[in-house]
Formats: sequence, structure tokens, C-alpha cells
Amino acid sequence: MDIAHYYLDGNADAVEFCPHDSYHHVLAASTYNLQEGDRPSRHGSISLFSVDGSDIAGGDDHLDLVCSVETSGIFDIKWSPPGQHSNPFLSQADADGYLRIHVLESSCNEVEGINLKHMISEKISDSMCLYLDWNPSGTSMTVGLSDGSVSIVSFLESKLEIQEEWKAHDFELWTTAFDIHQPNLVYTGSDDCKFSCWDLRDGPSSLVFQNSKAHKMGVCCIQKSSHDPNSLVTGSYDETLRVWDLRTISKPVNETSIGLGGGVWRVKHHPYIPNLVLAACMHNGFAIVSIKGNEAQVLETYKKHDSLAYGADWQKGEANHRVDRTKPIVATCSFYDKLVRVWRPENENNM
Repeated sequence: MDIAHYYLDGNADAVEFCPHDSYHHVLAASTYNLQEGDRPSRHGSISLFSVDGSDIAGGDDHLDLVCSVETSGIFDIKWSPPGQHSNPFLSQADADGYLRIHVLESSCNEVEGINLKHMISEKISDSMCLYLDWNPSGTSMTVGLSDGSVSIVSFLESKLEIQEEWKAHDFELWTTAFDIHQPNLVYTGSDDCKFSCWDLRDGPSSLVFQNSKAHKMGVCCIQKSSHDPNSLVTGSYDETLRVWDLRTISKPVNETSIGLGGGVWRVKHHPYIPNLVLAACMHNGFAIVSIKGNEAQVLETYKKHDSLAYGADWQKGEANHRVDRTKPIVATCSFYDKLVRVWRPENENNM
């Protein structure tokens, strides 16, 4: 059920709902544009929207652009975890090798009263920053780089500092994530088809495990379930969503797999409904997948985008009056048609 849509000025590659109380209606969308020629350049933007799906029959505009910031070409954006800072921070991994932090703050905007202000930038690498993830305490980030390295960057007292960096893979490191239940563990996935886990307590060379057989093509995304400390999902260019049992952390078991008909570029667990995963499937739109035990089932697909399905996220929380937790709202974006869509699953009663 469509709520609203918006065409950005650039190629849309990520959408992220803010998880902080009082800001659950805030949606960030990022873009990446390559200017080819003798001296190629990469530029992008971050756009903030206010999303209101409380009265979809009223005919109002439910996706209002609040502000837009021009920046370098962006590969990924992430909000800081809730409860850790007085204001939400939005971090970006960009094509110039920088990690940049913006702060969401009050402004003189009489409509929404919010603004996105650049706070700090730090050169992480001469390679491109492809992906990032915050640790649960909001004090550091893991960043995946195009040369196959992973960087752990601390964020303390508004200062960014590289804690450690090591060569984790042979090719582009498309995804990296902290274990939200054991933040000393960091997962990585790469174009070399390897899915790995590292223990930060023992130094950058401490490899907990590395699986090189399950994924037939590059590993695009990794996300730990917030509802089950033993469950993790991965997505791959091989069009398969895989569910892993981590109870034996040195040798995780691939419990469940399901083909989604397109490269699984992003996965997002539902914020409060266990076993529900939203997937961006590149050439095959978006899918909502139910995972129960060793069975996975596609509950719904969304194919109203005409380009690569890249960004996807669930609206968080219930503290804000605009969010109805019984009727989940989804934001998705597609690359070449520069489109952001906000919609509500049709099969919400089965979720």
C-alpha cells in the first residue's frame, strides 16, 4: 500500500529511519553520482524527510522534504544507536575515503524544527569507504573498504580516531557489522565470497572463523538479529538469503537458505516483530521474508521501483505519535531512477 514517493537529484542508494525517540518520523536518504571524464569525480547528498503514515486516506503529502545536504558520493549511511547521545548522529561512508558525522539538531524551521549539521570528518583510507556500522554503545564504528580492509574507528568526545585496521579480504569489503550481543566481535563479507568473524580483544589478526564455501558469489550484507542472540543473516550476489546459527561461534551453521531472485544487497530485521526480514534484491525489487526455525518464506514482494533495489528500512519505535507499531511502514529506494518510496505492507495482518 503506497503512501508517498519522492525523486532525488542523484542516484539513491540508502534509506535509514532514525531510531531515536521523538525522531522516529525522520527518514534519511543518500545518493551517489559518478561524474566521468578525464578527471572523474564522485558527489552525493543526504536528504532528510518527515514521514507520516497515520492518515493515508486523508490525501495529504506524507513524505515531506525537510532539508538536503550536498556532500561526497555516499555508499552507506547509519544513525547512531538510540540512548547513547543527546542528539542523533548520522554517519556516512563515502567514496573519497572519508568517514563523516552529521548531527540532527533543532532549527528555526517552523514545520519540523530539525536540521542536519556537519560535525566532523576524518580521512580513513585512500580506498573508498563502502559500508559502516555502529557498535551498540555508539562509541565506535566498523568501516569496510574497497581494498578489502576493515577499519575500527572510535568516536569519543566528538573526535574520530582509527583504532585499528587490517586486511580482512582479497577484494571489496561490501559489508561489516558489530555483533550487537557481543560487541567485541565484528563480521565482514566481501567480493571474495568469504564471510568472516574477528575478535577485537585479541588484535586485528584474530580470526574467529571464515566461511568460503556457502556463498557462491560476493557477500553483500550481514545483520545480527536483535531478537535472537544466536541468529544472523547474510545476503549475497548469488541471490540467496542465508540464516546462520551462531551457537558454535567458531563454526556457525547455515541453518536456512532462500532464493530471492536477485542479488541480496541489504537486509533489515524488523525492529519489534521477531523473525521478519526486509531485503533489497537488486534486480528483483524488495521482499519481506518470514524466518521460523529452519524454514523461510517470502510473505510479500514490492516491485514498484524500475531500477536497482538498493536501500530499505523499517520505521522504528512507538514513542512518537506518528508511529503505529501494529502497521509497519517501509522505506525503499532504487538507484538509477533516483526514487524513494514509502509504503505499508499489504499482508501486515500476517506479520
